[in-house]
Amino acid sequence: MTQDDARQRIREFLAPQLAGQRLADSDDFFALGYVNSLFAMQLAQFLERDLGLALRPEDMDFDNFRTVDGLVRLVTAKTVV
Repeated sequence: MTQDDARQRIREFLAPQLAGQRLADSDDFFALGYVNSLFAMQLAQFLERDLGLALRPEDMDFDNFRTVDGLVRLVTAKTVV
């Protein structure tokens, strides 16, 4: 999956949580209050279920989940199963 494909799919998934706000890919949507730690688990499920990733414990670093850029890096670094 390309970075652009990953970015588009991640942004589509996040859109309902962001309540129509347009954030930069480097904005920390947790710190800005748009999502909470429970949503991090939903993000992990999305990555595994919809993007076909096999996440490992070392992938569960919060920095991977707080920005679109972090999610894109994680998705493009992982081997799709």
